[in-house]
Amino acid sequence: MSLFLSKKALSISPSSTLAIDAKFKSMKAKGIDVVGFGAGEPDFDTPAHIKEAAIKAINEGFTKYTPASGMPQLREAVCRKFKRDNGLDYSPEQIVVSNGAKHSLVNAFMAICDPGDEVIIPAPFWVSYPEMVKMADGVPVFLNTSEENNFKFTVEDLKKAITAKTRALVLNSPSNPTGMVYSREELKEIAEVAVQNNIYIISDEIYEKLIYDGMEHTSIATFGDEIKDLTIIINGVSKTYAMTGWRIGYTASNAKIAKVMGSIQSHATSNPNSIAQVAAIAALDGPQDDIEVMRKAFIERRDYMVDRINSIEGLSCSKPQGAFYVMMNIKSILGKEFYGRVITNSDEFADVLLEKANVALVPGSGFGAEEYVRWSYATSMQNIVEGLNRIEKFIKKEL
Repeated sequence: MSLFLSKKALSISPSSTLAIDAKFKSMKAKGIDVVGFGAGEPDFDTPAHIKEAAIKAINEGFTKYTPASGMPQLREAVCRKFKRDNGLDYSPEQIVVSNGAKHSLVNAFMAICDPGDEVIIPAPFWVSYPEMVKMADGVPVFLNTSEENNFKFTVEDLKKAITAKTRALVLNSPSNPTGMVYSREELKEIAEVAVQNNIYIISDEIYEKLIYDGMEHTSIATFGDEIKDLTIIINGVSKTYAMTGWRIGYTASNAKIAKVMGSIQSHATSNPNSIAQVAAIAALDGPQDDIEVMRKAFIERRDYMVDRINSIEGLSCSKPQGAFYVMMNIKSILGKEFYGRVITNSDEFADVLLEKANVALVPGSGFGAEEYVRWSYATSMQNIVEGLNRIEKFIKKEL
């Protein structure tokens, strides 16, 4: 018996970041001394007051369905967050709470894309963006950037990429995987181009609180009513409050778009987890002190990682301004032989490194950056030191 599978489903690639993390965890479970830098989640625990709110909700029996787009109380809390942190006014009907920011992105692409619509995705990009666009019958169009320009595109680059079929631009600042941050001036220029061409901005701001070196996060939706109407902000509690497993993300958008996204979600998942929604209210409205503790730890880890990578002959990296990732340049390594294998791409580099040095990094191929691999410094300093010791021995062929 032959099984039929849809062409669209077969065109979707699995997540390379989750694949590396799964392999790392499998090796770890077998007792192998492996150090992993793959997963994009803080290694800190969820703050106590957030967990206590969830426990209270369970004990009080808050375990039933909620409205599909999220509890009114949580949507109101999200509105308060946008006013407090971003200077943006939204009403609860403009907010859709979903099962993580990843789910929010899927809803957004499903809401705005017709078959053949193009979505511009700057590269390097988070691995899931192109696959999500394809799931929504859209066409991902990649806008390449360079490390020399801090992995940012210019408005001239953007104008050249826009066609009659362009529906949206994905904007991720701070960025996964590069950690770059667009300045207020750069965002204003991008907003003007979007308004002139009537294209949506999918503004992924999930790392907005993890920003360094005096940089400030600016939401592109702040540059007037026209760009605000065209912007779908993606955010959530995963990175800011170390709540990755709680799966609460949210969008802010024009009310018409929010209604469509809510309808899609009502059929796909019913509603986000009720207990996690209560926890998210506690996160957004409660003390914010833990964020700064985490942010300072990330700065220390980033600085050590960047300095150490740049001290190893054949390797280099730029210093990220946000998030918790470093894109390591391996151009000088490609074409050379290591431990009996000639390294021709980032996948081979990551594979040999894992096999010989027991260090798990994510190949840049999944991010549209073949000459790079991604480190996550959302792990302990002890792991970072050990991982960098191992990779230095690997490069020097001293293993």
